[in-house]
Amino acid sequence: MPKRKIVDEGEVVRWFEEGWTYQQMIEEYRRKYGIDTVSSMWGNFRHRKGLRRRIARDDDLIPWAVKAEHRHQYPLAMLRVEGRYRAGMDLDENSAKRLESWRRTLAEENAVVHYDPDTKEGFFYVPREPHDDDLIRRPRRKTTLRRNADERRDT
Repeated sequence: MPKRKIVDEGEVVRWFEEGWTYQQMIEEYRRKYGIDTVSSMWGNFRHRKGLRRRIARDDDLIPWAVKAEHRHQYPLAMLRVEGRYRAGMDLDENSAKRLESWRRTLAEENAVVHYDPDTKEGFFYVPREPHDDDLIRRPRRKTTLRRNADERRDT
């Protein structure tokens, strides 16, 4: 049986609770124990221990398969922050202020976020219509390609 890489599980649980990134854990394990690790090891540990995800995946807020060239656009970034907020996760002061300002702008403009993957821009703000019930213009069907890592697959 191979030697376990995790030296102190309590320490790692504490790191997750403190919001350490996988990269921080990788670097600390290399520095402290001389052990090389990879991100997937930390994600698997989190899942096995039932620890809360550090990110929130909300397919209702981001129901699209977003193209790589659109993944860093501001509307998507703010939808991710909104997802963390709705999941009850802590937001840093800057993110909380940006989210409040962004929501206020959407309300003042009576707009929602629309995504069209077949355009250079990708994300647009469009006028809210009567059927819009959230911050986004819902597509006819969800096209997201990523499944929530904590959901079981039916096998």
